[in-house]
Amino acid sequence: MATLKLQALWNHPTGPKTIHFWAPTFKWGISIANIADFAKPTDKISYPQQLAVTCTGVIWSRYSMVITPKNWNLFSVNVAMAGTGIYQLSRKIKNDFAS
Repeated sequence: MATLKLQALWNHPTGPKTIHFWAPTFKWGISIANIADFAKPTDKISYPQQLAVTCTGVIWSRYSMVITPKNWNLFSVNVAMAGTGIYQLSRKIKNDFAS
C-alpha cells in the first residue's frame, strides 16, 4: 500500500523526477530566510526587497492554481513568501510611520 503511494508520488507530473518539484522546494529557502529575519531590527529591512517577495508570492500563488497539473508545492511556498513579506512590510511600516 505505501509502496503504491510512493510510486504514485514519484511518477506524478510534479513529482521529484521533475523541475516542477525541485524549484519550489529550493524556493522554500527564501521563505525560511525571511522567517529568520523576523528577529532582525526593522531598520535593516528593505522595502524593495520585501515588496518583491510579497508580489512574487501573490503572483505565483495565483499562477500555480491555473496551470495544469496543479502544483501544491509551488502554491504553498508562494503563500508563505507572500505572508512573510507582508509581515516584514507591516513591521517596517509600523516602525517608520507609527513611531
